[in-house]
This record gives sequence, C-alpha cells and structure tokens, in this order.
Amino acid sequence: MKFQSIQAVLFDLDGTLIDSAPDLGAAVDKMRVERGLASLPLSHYRPMAGAGARGMIGLAFGFTPEHPEYDAMKEEFFCNYEACMTERTFAFEGVSQMIEALVAAKLPWGVVTNKSKRFAEPLTQAMPLFKSAAVVISGDTTPYAKPHPEPLLEAARRLGIPANACVYVGDDERDIVAGHAADMKTVAATYGYLGLQSDVQKWRAHAQIHSPSELLSLISI
Repeated sequence: MKFQSIQAVLFDLDGTLIDSAPDLGAAVDKMRVERGLASLPLSHYRPMAGAGARGMIGLAFGFTPEHPEYDAMKEEFFCNYEACMTERTFAFEGVSQMIEALVAAKLPWGVVTNKSKRFAEPLTQAMPLFKSAAVVISGDTTPYAKPHPEPLLEAARRLGIPANACVYVGDDERDIVAGHAADMKTVAATYGYLGLQSDVQKWRAHAQIHSPSELLSLISI
C-alpha cells in the first residue's frame, strides 16, 4: 500500500517516536519505594506507558482516578517525572533515520501528543530529534485531547496543509480514532506500547508498521 498526495506526516510522541517508559516507570516506582513497597520492574510499567499518570498510578497502586488520594498522587508523580524525564528517554531505533528521510524529502512533520505542554515542551526542546519538527501540539494546546480530532486539525492548520493530505502515526487506538475523525490517513505503530489488551486489527488503521522505517515505503520516500 502507498498513500497518495501526502504533504505532511504527524506523529504521536510516547510509544511512537520516543521510548519514555523508563522515565515514567521510574517516576511512579519512586513513589512505591518511598511508601515502603517493593520496587517493580520496567516490564511491569511499559505496556501502559502511553496512558500517562492514569496508567502508571493504576499499575503501581491499583488506584483509579476516582480514588480519594488519586489527585495528590498524580501531582507527586508529575513532579517526579518532571525531575527525570530526559534521563532514560530515547528515540526508538530507526526513528532518527526516518525523520532524516522526511526532512531530506522536504516533507513537513510534527507531533500531536496528549502529553501536556508542561512536559511535552521541555522534553521536545531537550531532544535534538525535534529540532526539525514543524509543529508540536500538546494535550492542552486546544480545549480537546485525542481521540477528539481537534489537536490533529490544529496541527494541519498550523502547517497550512489540508488535513486529508496528512498521515497520522500512533501506537494507541485513540490515535487512530482521532486520525479517522480528522480525515487523515492513519498508521498504527505496532512497535509502541499498545496497552495491555490491544487488538490492533480492530483499530481499523489504514496501515500498520512494525518499525519506523516501514513508514517511508507507505509515503513513497
């Protein structure tokens, strides 16, 4: 399969371009250890790294957002993560080369993440990978977060490119739902986090990739 007339490529952040699970896991595991609980391995946290505080606190303590202590624990987690979010986070293998190919082809690219600006901005500014990004849309850039299409539509507007000429790549079902709703071509990144009980086939993405380099063949680079 090849997408036709693509003018820009947009990506989810965590689990699609970068592996932030080690820092996210470390931030919440610190909370466990400080409460006298046993440390848990990264493998315990990794599948839900794309779910942010809700996923990490849920795995570490079994708490849902309805728990009376959840809000305080969420801010504690945020502070821990803020202090360590660039220590162990790196681009997935092949991502840098994929981005270099997009830049060489003069194809604009950008990020649309549900990560709040509080974290997305310093993180992307700290990583050289994102110097060539034409746009970074955070979870609170618009009044909506994915799976609502508005963040993706805002990215297209800022690029000055029709939404239906964009591809959106993500590792979560909400990414594909948002992409469809924005009338973009959608690609499921199966090398990402995917969650604990994900059936990628049911997401109905236009295509799936098992490594970043596979994207290039879809857009004729």
